[in-house]
Amino acid sequence: MSNWRYGPPPEMVKTSDELALMRQSGQLLAAVFTMLDTQPLAGLSTMAVNDLVDRYITLDLAARPASKGQYGFQYVLNCSINHVVCHGVPDADTIIRDGDIINLDITLEKNGFIADSSKTYLIGDVAPAARRLVRVTQEALWHGIAQVRPGAHLGDIGFAIERHAKRNGYSVARDYCGHGIGREMHEEPQVLHFGRPGTGLPLREGMVFTIEPMLNQGSRKVSTQDDGWTVTTNDGKLSAQFEHTVAVTRTGVEVLTLRPDETPLSARRA
Repeated sequence: MSNWRYGPPPEMVKTSDELALMRQSGQLLAAVFTMLDTQPLAGLSTMAVNDLVDRYITLDLAARPASKGQYGFQYVLNCSINHVVCHGVPDADTIIRDGDIINLDITLEKNGFIADSSKTYLIGDVAPAARRLVRVTQEALWHGIAQVRPGAHLGDIGFAIERHAKRNGYSVARDYCGHGIGREMHEEPQVLHFGRPGTGLPLREGMVFTIEPMLNQGSRKVSTQDDGWTVTTNDGKLSAQFEHTVAVTRTGVEVLTLRPDETPLSARRA
């Protein structure tokens, strides 16, 4: 058994050829969000969005929606509205409405490798408090990403995320975390969104994992609903999430799912 104190086991490290394929999957997934940015989401059912993304991935991108059929889940995305923290299930009766915030969490597989990303959308006239939550959540993601480099530790990522959340009056949902990713959707290591600097697994060039903080307006406590998937805040307050798939490079980090609408990492150093 490898000693994680000194570095990750070899299976966590991708080769240059594997990274090239993961980069392709990440760029295709970024294109899905670029497509969604052009869509008038207000008035659509969450199932309609699911079907739109399904067609785009399979027909336009000639790729596979990796979430479909995973763990028995029958859809291509999670759609989490307002107080839904994560894993919201698409259905024909849930309509996206003006004033909502909605996280769309999507995975894509191409040539055997999977990318995973999510974005919280502001629908129409969103209240200032909700806009602020979404902005700070995205900032928290980038504060975590800014810690990624060889020799850093997973605890550095979690600490940076939770520090930014707390400074802005929010809590981090601790029940869910980022994860290694590659040929499988969920690989080691687990990437917590809280922690202590200098603790946890040291990072090494070639590691690929997701960072996906969920910030709540109120308590960090959450519950899973009767459908077995949908996770909501216990106090009914809003939650937001952003996610990227990242690779540890020789000099720092590459965001494999970076979207054209985002500021480059170098401009967001914590």
